[in-house]
Amino acid sequence: MTRAFNLRADIAADVPRTAMIMAAGLGKRMRPLTATRPKPLVEVAGKPLLDHVLDRLISAGVQRAVVNVHYLPDALEAHLRNRSELDIAISDERDLLLETGGGLVKAAPLIDCDPFLAVNSDNLWIDGPADTLRLLASQWDSSKMDALLLLVPHARAGNHSGLGDFHMDPVGALRRRGKARIAPFVFTGIQIVAKRLLDNAPAGPFSTNILWDRAIAESRLYGAVHQGLWFDVGTPLAIRATEEALAQG
Repeated sequence: MTRAFNLRADIAADVPRTAMIMAAGLGKRMRPLTATRPKPLVEVAGKPLLDHVLDRLISAGVQRAVVNVHYLPDALEAHLRNRSELDIAISDERDLLLETGGGLVKAAPLIDCDPFLAVNSDNLWIDGPADTLRLLASQWDSSKMDALLLLVPHARAGNHSGLGDFHMDPVGALRRRGKARIAPFVFTGIQIVAKRLLDNAPAGPFSTNILWDRAIAESRLYGAVHQGLWFDVGTPLAIRATEEALAQG
């Protein structure tokens, strides 16, 4: 891995002013905790997952958050009304859950900057040498990227049980795991996205993977390596493991 695509503490940049927070999912893996509350409101280390994300965005200078809602949406909206530190807009998917890609497309008219941040609400990250989102923004290059994904090495992906998502070449371009037994990098759920990634997107529900595959085919999907801690908080057991790791410093 070249130094250029490991996030560095000696460079930083302003992050996009607006972030899309993916919060509409059903949270099936988090049952029974999600029987009465949406997954983003499940607490880890005494704070809802959604608040962990919002606090990180605010710290990085984000001014507006667009949050999509579907499952138990009233609870999410009521919680968000208590967060006055930034402007919050709701992308309403009550009638139809649109998955990750469809959710981005529906929210696009509410997103007032290009590129923008997109962040999953079920991951928790700790900064490394400097603010993770600012360092990610410092790697953005609009001339060659449609999306820049924050990745974590498979060996450091807390609670993650998958086989990894991507291989990365020396300049940061990504390709899929393919037929390899394992891929060295896991997607953290954090990315910077150019609105052109959404051009000619499918209608209705679909996965962001469709857009990523198109970007890979055009050599416009890139990655940068997270230098801090990252935890996949998708199940009740993962909550306990994450809290134990945080308590140990």
